[in-house]
Parts: sequence; structure tokens; C-alpha cells
Amino acid sequence: MAYSELVKNFSRIRDYIREFYVYGFKSREEYTGKSARSYDDERRRLESWLGDYMRFRRTPEGKNVFLSIDSRRSRHNPLYKAWKAKSFTDGDITLHFILMDILAPDGEAMSVGEIMGRMDEYLSVFAEPRLFDESTVRKKLKEYAAEGILTAERRGKTLYYRRVSDSVHCDADMLDFFSEVSLCGVIGSFLLDRIEADKTGVCMAEAGKARGQEAGAHRKETDKEALCRAESCKAGTSGTKPHRGNFAFKHHYITGAMDSEIVYQLLEAMHEKRYVTLETVNRQKGRVRMGTVVPLRILVSVQSGRQYIMAYVPRVRRIKSFRIDNIVSVRPGKVSGDFEELRGKLEGMRPYMWGVSTQGRSGRRTEHVEFTVRYGDNEEYIHHRLEREKRCGTVEKIDGNTSRFSAEVYDASEMIPWIRTFICRIADISFSDPGTEAQFRRDLKEMYRLYGLEGGEEG
Repeated sequence: MAYSELVKNFSRIRDYIREFYVYGFKSREEYTGKSARSYDDERRRLESWLGDYMRFRRTPEGKNVFLSIDSRRSRHNPLYKAWKAKSFTDGDITLHFILMDILAPDGEAMSVGEIMGRMDEYLSVFAEPRLFDESTVRKKLKEYAAEGILTAERRGKTLYYRRVSDSVHCDADMLDFFSEVSLCGVIGSFLLDRIEADKTGVCMAEAGKARGQEAGAHRKETDKEALCRAESCKAGTSGTKPHRGNFAFKHHYITGAMDSEIVYQLLEAMHEKRYVTLETVNRQKGRVRMGTVVPLRILVSVQSGRQYIMAYVPRVRRIKSFRIDNIVSVRPGKVSGDFEELRGKLEGMRPYMWGVSTQGRSGRRTEHVEFTVRYGDNEEYIHHRLEREKRCGTVEKIDGNTSRFSAEVYDASEMIPWIRTFICRIADISFSDPGTEAQFRRDLKEMYRLYGLEGGEEG
């Protein structure tokens, strides 16, 4: 089959982008998920969208292809390009543009019968004038009405359809920021493209008008000069300046773009307060599971950008977290009568959640964590940092050089990476779970061993 840039099955593209960018660095021979030919086809497809970001490295095992994206230089998420390549049949394209032409934005509303009559006029140039039956057209109109492209109004027993205006009345800077930081930011990226297309159309129309005026005056001017003059003329008018991104991100978490469809389906289920059936994959064990849950809230890590869905699991009768990048599909189910009650329960749990875990290794309801730090006279910022960075718990100032942090959390092990950042100032520490405390102290001993300091710094 010939290589094509267009996409029918996005889940496959999602997997390949993860292999190249998130997990990456596999050679053609090491990638065993599909055949070598499939690997080459998908690599070329990715390269057609992301060629400026593709890199490769030669290793003894072969050539490793990967994506290298510098958030300081790339102000817009380049992975959104994958969502903008979609496969359509010739019939899809033909029907779309005929309907958009018949139902002009300023035109009158039309019934299906009237639309079919106008379509016959458009298709009369073909050998087979009736390329689309009424059922196909009716389904397409219903789909476009659901998507908000058309409006449908009932007059008696007949539905009349009208096209919605294409113009986008949104602030470009607002869309720019939304597209890079929000869930389903790809929507903002599509709207930005529409704004840019509208501006290009205005400038091209002004260029044509300018060329006509110059021709009437018998003056010579190239198309390029006319276009530039038209754009300069309009530069002082609102809405015609080409948009330039004003936001740059030190930590730009772009991989969530690949999960936009899953996130949208979860948000829709939460809006409708429905059960969903999740298909999840355990990548380490290569195992796929199906489970019914009630999605309650999406949480995003400020450290890694990783997205989680907090959901009630009827099978175990408790609220758990699921990594969204491990969700393969979402299938909506029946409406949950307990949605508000379950969400209220989750809100009551959040003061005891350091991350997304709702149960620690000890199995107890909550675990207690407490540690004391000492600092110099000119290091008051240590106390301020404890106050600023704590997600729950309390900070108590014992004296001018000593502060104590304590908290009740579901899973104390989630706090360990943060606690380690105070490691050279910790005077005392205790965990109610002996296993967590033993692991913390083993990690310290291993660090001392690596640095040749067995027995501590004095040793």
C-alpha cells in the first residue's frame, strides 16, 4: 500500500508518537509492536508533520530515530499537527463543499428536500447526477448540526438547516495561551488556525483590490508588491495583524496533546454524569484490562504534566486514579445517580492527598509524616519554602532556626521526592508506616555509599 500522510486510526499514531518521543530511542529492529514496513510508514508519516524536530542517533544496535523539541524555541505545541491530518473519501469532500456552498452563512434556512434539489443542479455535470441519496445527506446534516456547524429548526414536521457563521470572535492571545496550557488545548490551536485563515483571506482580498486600482491607473506593480502594500494598509486596522505568539514556557508539557480525545470523552462523561468503561494498558506487563468506573475529576501534575482521572471503581468500592496516557479507549455507559455524592466524597479526600494516590502501602486510612529542619540565621527562606510548597499539612516555627512540618496523608511515599530536597537540613524525621521509613533510610545509605561516605558524612 502506498504511503499516505493522512490518518484514519489515531490510536495507532498516538502509540508511535509515544515510542518516538516519550519512551523513544528504539531502533527499527528493536521496535516489535508492528512489522518493519509499518514502522517505516509511520516514521515517514511523523516526519511529514514533524520533520523539523526529527533527530537520529547511531548506536551499535542500529539507527535510533526520535523527536527533539526545545520548548524555549517552539512556542506552539508541534504535536497538534497530528490532529490536523485526517483521512476523507472523495465522496466526503464533495458532499462537504456542496453543502457548505448551498447553505451559505447569510442564506436562508432550507429543508432536506430543498437541499437535495439544489444538489442535483450542482451534480448535473457528472455522468451520474444523483451521487448521494437522501439518507446520506440527512445523516451528514444531522452530524453537522450536532457539531455546531449548522443550526436546525423545526417548522411543523419539517427540519430546516442553516449554516452558522464561520467567523471566530476570539482574542488570539487568549487562544494562544489556552492552546498551550489547557486540557484539550488542540481546540484552541484549531481556532487559531481559523483566525489566521480569516486574516489571510482579508489580506488577499485587499491585495486584489489594490492590483485592480493600479491596473486602472496604468501603473506597473508585481503581485508581491500589491500584497505587501495591502497588508501594510490594513496593519493599523483591528483584526488583520498576523498573530505572533507572546508566550514562552520554561516547562512546556506537550505530550498531553496525544490524549486529547480521551480527555474530551472523559469530560463529556463527567458533564453527563455517566459511568464509563475504560480500556487500560499496563505497558510493563503488556496487559490490557477493561473496567467500569465513574469519572469524577481530572488532575494534572505540575511537576511532570502527566494527566490523571480520579474515578470511583464499583468493583472495589473506592476512588482510585488512572493515568490518562495508559487509557486506550473510553466507552460511555448509563447515568450515575450517585455522581454528586461521589464527587463530594473526593473533595473531602483531597486535603489528605499529596499526589493522586488514595491508599498507601500500609493499607491504613491515613499515614502520619513529620520532619524537622534547621537552618542558619540568614536562611529564613527555608521556612517560607515549606509554607509555599506544602500541598497539605501544617508548618510550625519552633524557634528562629527550626521549623517542623507534619501531615496526615493517604500515601506518605508520594512525599519522599519533596522531602529529599531538604535532606541536608533535616534534623529529625518519622513516618507512621515503618516500611516507608525503612525505604527512606535505605535510600540515604545507598546515596552515601555511592559518594563513598558509608556511615554518614562524618564517616
